[in-house]
Amino acid sequence: MDVRGLKELRRYYRTLSDVTRLRILEQLARRELTVTEIARGLRMSQPLVSWHLHRLKQAGLIRMHRNGREVRCSLDVTRMQDYERQFQALLTNQ
Repeated sequence: MDVRGLKELRRYYRTLSDVTRLRILEQLARRELTVTEIARGLRMSQPLVSWHLHRLKQAGLIRMHRNGREVRCSLDVTRMQDYERQFQALLTNQ
């Protein structure tokens, strides 16, 4: 694996190292949610949730789309599986 791939894996695992972001992913694994719904479910402020969502989006773990004033978020399962395959390939030298 090249250096760029290793850096992407590092970003992926760093993103997952935060409990709040894991809780957000847990919610999004069930269904698509708005930022407001996520904040309400976590009992956190919307700006703080938005900050964590930005990190998740940068790592490619979630998709966000605007519907009027509402921002809806969904989990990018395919991208997460891709990261896990890359990690397995790294460990097995494939």
